[in-house]
Amino acid sequence: MNHIPSPNFRRCLLLPAKTRKSGVKLRLDTMTPQDYEKLSKPYVPNRPVLKNCLRAFLSGGLICLIGQGIQEVFMAYFDMTSKEAASPTVAVLIIISVILTSFGVYDKLSQWCGAGTAVPITGFANSMCSAALEHRAEGLVLGVGANMFKLAGSVIVFGVVAAFIVGVVYAFLGLGGGHL
Repeated sequence: MNHIPSPNFRRCLLLPAKTRKSGVKLRLDTMTPQDYEKLSKPYVPNRPVLKNCLRAFLSGGLICLIGQGIQEVFMAYFDMTSKEAASPTVAVLIIISVILTSFGVYDKLSQWCGAGTAVPITGFANSMCSAALEHRAEGLVLGVGANMFKLAGSVIVFGVVAAFIVGVVYAFLGLGGGHL
């Protein structure tokens, strides 16, 4: 069934409107994206780009520092090499991220930190866990299972495709294989 807007809705799109600052009349139905951008520019708040970049750099670096500390613990107490300690380190970071997401702490951290929490593996785990938590009421299969990979699925697909292309290039150039 098609939704038909009310006559009042149509009328408000066709009536000219006045802006507060300039008093200029404009037609909403003929406004171009450039006109809208020019009209809305004075009302858009300034973004503190330098402050956001600094926060992202420091928080992402702190996550990496914590990861390095976890790896050093695996190497010191479990007598692992750095290569052997890499996988359990990633697993611990993922578990920490999922626990913090479950308690609602990770979202508050990421609001302050910005992209610094989205880039490392913890951001990937957060995106999957928060989607699973959001849809848990719909059931395990149709809720959690179907929606968990909505955001993360594209990352996985592009990662696999990029790895395949790099592998083909390495094989074509004779650089790949036999170096374990």
